[in-house]
Amino acid sequence: MVSSLDQLKAAGTTVVCDSGDFATIEKYKPQDATTNPSLILAAAKKPEYAKLIDVAIDYGKSHGGSIDDQVEAALDRLLVEFGKEILKIVPGKVSTEVDARFSFDKQASINKALHIIDLYKSVGIPKERILIKIASTWEGIQAAKELQQKGINCNLTLMFSLPQAIAAAEAGAFLISPFVGRILDWYKSATKKDYPATEDPGVKSVQAIFNYYKKHGYNTIVMGASFRNTGEITELAGCDYLTISPNLLEDLYNSEAEVPKKLSSEDAASLDITKLSYIDDEAEFRFAFNEDQMATEKLSDGIRKFAADAVTLKGILNEKLSA
Repeated sequence: MVSSLDQLKAAGTTVVCDSGDFATIEKYKPQDATTNPSLILAAAKKPEYAKLIDVAIDYGKSHGGSIDDQVEAALDRLLVEFGKEILKIVPGKVSTEVDARFSFDKQASINKALHIIDLYKSVGIPKERILIKIASTWEGIQAAKELQQKGINCNLTLMFSLPQAIAAAEAGAFLISPFVGRILDWYKSATKKDYPATEDPGVKSVQAIFNYYKKHGYNTIVMGASFRNTGEITELAGCDYLTISPNLLEDLYNSEAEVPKKLSSEDAASLDITKLSYIDDEAEFRFAFNEDQMATEKLSDGIRKFAADAVTLKGILNEKLSA
């Protein structure tokens, strides 16, 4: 029998590993890998990654002035060290996140992205293998638009709504990461009820984005993210990419349940979907986004959590630099 994981790949979905753990990535043979401060923080606490932290600390000491500058330099280098090692395992790309505290600063996001690309270049990794991950705020989407024009591919993350997705596609983003599980979390909390996979509001959100993109001919890759169960994943079989955590990859790897294709460009082409535009009208974008209570709450919550984990990671580096 064929595993559910292999069936998912056969349905035309590129499987991406949502982890900073190299052994995990190696096991499931994904095309790409995504990281974020939370995943790097979890991995960095394991003894087998101490040598990567040592490299980052040495870099911070030699490239920073004040202790804060050294910590900042060390953090950037640590992200790149993880990315470099991951790229020895996956044949495709790795996503590296811009500090979440720049989520509302277009120019700071662009500057940090260019710096990350330069750091990768310094260790022999071309920009073609990197996706710069930026939060799907108005400023983040505008930063991605400018970076894409410079030939730097972006992954717009923390995406919870169609207005964000439409603006991202108009910006020419290489890839978007609409979050499934966090949408489900919000609805379960708000309605106090459970949802089967077929009615999962996170699944429905990604289906709507996928169909919109295919109907209107956008090339931006749709990569569903943040899953809570395998049902959410299999309901999106046929989606361009899905980035999946190690525990759910293991479940799919060990399952032989059938995974029929659920999403296709051909089906989307026949749908009646009105074309909208947000990229040049900040007020219109902000109003449309603000109309979605779930999306506004989950975006701000996500930014806070990623920023907090980056601060924790910096704390670890600060201790080592000060030692």
